[in-house]
Amino acid sequence: MTTICITTGNVSLRAQTLDTPTADAILAQLPLQSRVRCWGDEIYFEVPVSATLEIDARDVVTAGEFAFWVEGSCIAIGFGPTPVSRGDEIRLAARTNIWARTRDDVTQLRAITAGDTVHVKIAE
Repeated sequence: MTTICITTGNVSLRAQTLDTPTADAILAQLPLQSRVRCWGDEIYFEVPVSATLEIDARDVVTAGEFAFWVEGSCIAIGFGPTPVSRGDEIRLAARTNIWARTRDDVTQLRAITAGDTVHVKIAE
């Protein structure tokens, strides 16, 4: 496992990568930056990574899980309900690969607005 840091604006999250092909593909591209998009209580951003759906891919995630949306080549971080959620669940638009987890408070992502620059790097 590798510790990474995702920073945008005044928000910084540290996470541990999982032992997955998607995590390896993302780590190989670090450091990187992108522009944030928002969809309900989810941020996502495009990255230069290609991956296939892993066997345990899913669309309902828990707060703190970092997902990779294969069809959109995007990292997605859900922190509350999205337009397709049922109740209080965190449901992403499609099945995604879970590639990292944080224990930081992901609800701080509510302070992010679309178009903000996000940086992803291996933590020091």
